[in-house]
Amino acid sequence: MSDHPASTGEYLLVSTNEETTRKIGELLAGFLSPPSLVGLIGTLGSGKTRLVQGLARGCGVAEAAVISPTFVLIHEYPGRVPVFHFDVYRLKDSEEFLELGVDEYFQRPGICVVEWADRVADALPPERLDVELSIVDSSTRHVILKPLGEHYRQAVEKLTSLWHHHSGDNPR
Repeated sequence: MSDHPASTGEYLLVSTNEETTRKIGELLAGFLSPPSLVGLIGTLGSGKTRLVQGLARGCGVAEAAVISPTFVLIHEYPGRVPVFHFDVYRLKDSEEFLELGVDEYFQRPGICVVEWADRVADALPPERLDVELSIVDSSTRHVILKPLGEHYRQAVEKLTSLWHHHSGDNPR
């Protein structure tokens, strides 16, 4: 696990299994103040849904409730902090995304998570946390955190500090 910037303003975490990816999401939830927006970027199988499961767990949502929303565009998960989970994979463009009423969700006191955020980046608020997941091998994922805005930079710095000091290479 590394907690150094991948490049200016980016932070790299290495996940060696699905539970570690969930743990990153769970810890991140503790540092985000609603309303917050997390944009997920990554290919199929890169761990986006696992990260959302952990984030939801960190918000007090029953993890079993979290599924990939590919065939449903928006899932709302009630919890201590509600999670609004969007999947824009099947949308044709940002206009279609905006027609879902997403601006209202972005203002609600919860955490919005947008899978395939790169497809609608021009419709997202400029302040957000982009998380890019990439496949290294069958079990290893690179998780690059790209905070856009002070709130998100502070959250990522707290997460990476906690990760480094308490989790080591294989958090439990």
